[in-house]
Amino acid sequence: MAIPRQLPNAITIARIPLAVVFFILLLLGGTHGLDDIVIRWVAGALFVLAISTDWVDGYLARRYDIVSDFGKLWDPIADKLLTGAGFVGLAILGEWPWWVVIIILLREWGITVHRFMVASDHIVAAAWMGKVKTAFQAVALGWWLLPLHELIGMDWWTGIGLVLMYATLVLTVASGIDYVVSQVRGARAERR
Repeated sequence: MAIPRQLPNAITIARIPLAVVFFILLLLGGTHGLDDIVIRWVAGALFVLAISTDWVDGYLARRYDIVSDFGKLWDPIADKLLTGAGFVGLAILGEWPWWVVIIILLREWGITVHRFMVASDHIVAAAWMGKVKTAFQAVALGWWLLPLHELIGMDWWTGIGLVLMYATLVLTVASGIDYVVSQVRGARAERR
């Protein structure tokens, strides 16, 4: 079965407006009234759906051998817009501390800016550690965004959520260091 060559890229680009809609819904569902909890569920479910498309577009591109430089560049950007919306939204709502979110966003957008700066020379695809980091961010954000604590009790749910949050912070910083080290090594090898 053949699929349109641009389908993976279209799925990637679809995450961008989904990130905006998700962010608006998250903020609207931020208080704890009955109507707001429904909006929060919708926002959480939209995040899970949108972040799941990251796996789908990558699978299709690899499976049908239609990996493109466009996809290599824009896939991580679409991910960062979506996860960034989640991090900022949770900080605005007081559920994640701003200092954690700022460190994560500095790493995420610093590397994104670098990718754009070198895009005319070469495309920097996501490394394995960056992919693990994105998956971990997705799990941690999904944990906080879906208001399951309203149904099953908050103490242990919040405890696990805090572990996920700080593990996400550590993994995000570690993958950023790995990225920088890889780029420095690559630049040195290129000069030789």
